[in-house]
Amino acid sequence: MTDEMPQREAYGRALADYGELNPRLVVLDADTSSSTLTHFFANKYPQRFFNLGIAEPCMVDVGVGLALEGWVPFVNAFAAFLCLRAAEQVRTCVAYAETAVRLVGHYAGLSDFKDGATHHCITDLAVMRALPNMTVIVPADNNEIRRWVSVLGEYDRPVYLRISRAHSLPVHSPNVDVQIGKAITLQEGGDVSIFATGAMTGRSLLAVERLAQRGISARLIEIHTLKPIDAEAVCLAAAETGAVVTAEEHSIFGGLGSAIAEVLAENCPVPVERVGIADSFAPTALDPESLMDYMGLGVEHIVHAAEKVLRKKEACVFSKPLSAA
Repeated sequence: MTDEMPQREAYGRALADYGELNPRLVVLDADTSSSTLTHFFANKYPQRFFNLGIAEPCMVDVGVGLALEGWVPFVNAFAAFLCLRAAEQVRTCVAYAETAVRLVGHYAGLSDFKDGATHHCITDLAVMRALPNMTVIVPADNNEIRRWVSVLGEYDRPVYLRISRAHSLPVHSPNVDVQIGKAITLQEGGDVSIFATGAMTGRSLLAVERLAQRGISARLIEIHTLKPIDAEAVCLAAAETGAVVTAEEHSIFGGLGSAIAEVLAENCPVPVERVGIADSFAPTALDPESLMDYMGLGVEHIVHAAEKVLRKKEACVFSKPLSAA
C-alpha cells in the first residue's frame, strides 16, 4: 500500500498551506510548476510566485537576492538540473555565502523513470553533501514532507530538500516529529542495523518483516538528514548490533552509504553492506518501482544485504585472535 498521493503533490499542497502561515514565503520555479506541483502555491498566492523559465542558475541567484531582502525562498527544479546545471551558483551564492535558500530537488532518484539517464538524479546527495554549510534532507513519506516544509521555513541556513516524483510507502503518522540532524528509530533489533533514507525507508520496513520471518532481528533507523548526520545514533546502533546495511535511491558513491561508512570508519568499525545504485546509469522503464527493483533497490536486495553482512559479522568474530592466557 502506498501513500494516497505522490510525494510531489504532498509537497505542493503543504507549500500552499504554509504560505498562509508565513507571509514572507516566496516560491520560485524553473517553468516546471505543473511537474513540481508548485502551481498549488502559485494559484493561491500569485504575487509570491516567480517562474524564472528554464534557467536554473539564474533562478538560484534570484532566490539568493530574495533571501537577502528578508524573504523565505523555496527554489524548485528537477533535482538533476538544480544540482548540476546550477551547481556553481549553489556553491558560491548559497553555500559559500551561507544564504538561507531552500533548494528543492524534484523528480529525484529514479522516480522520473520514463525520461532516462539525463533526468534520473542519482548523484545529487553526493554533490550537495560535499558543499560546506549545506544541510541535506531526504524525507521518507508524505507525512514527513508536510512536516519538513514548515520546519525548513523557519530554518535560517542553506538547505537541500529531496522530493520524489513517485508515490512512496507510508512510514510515519501525521504527527511525526522531525528534527534536523536527529535520526528516527522505526524498529528495534539486535542482530543487524539497517540505515535507510527517502523512498528506501518504506522498502526497508518490508525487509525487516521478511528478516523477522527468517529469525533475524533487524533494527531500522531512518536517516532523513544526511548532513549533519546523526553520528551518535549511527555509532550506538553499530556498537549494539555489530553489522550495518545502508539503503538509498542514489549511487552507492557519495550518498548515505558513504556517509555511514565515514562515521563508522572513524568511530566504530563494523561490517557494512550498501544497497544503492551501482556505478552505472539506469535505462527507462514503465514505472519507478520496477526500475528500482531492476537497479538493485528491491526489498529482497535489502534482505540479502542483511544476510550477507551477518555472515561477515560472524567471520569477524571467529577471526579475532585469542587473548593470551
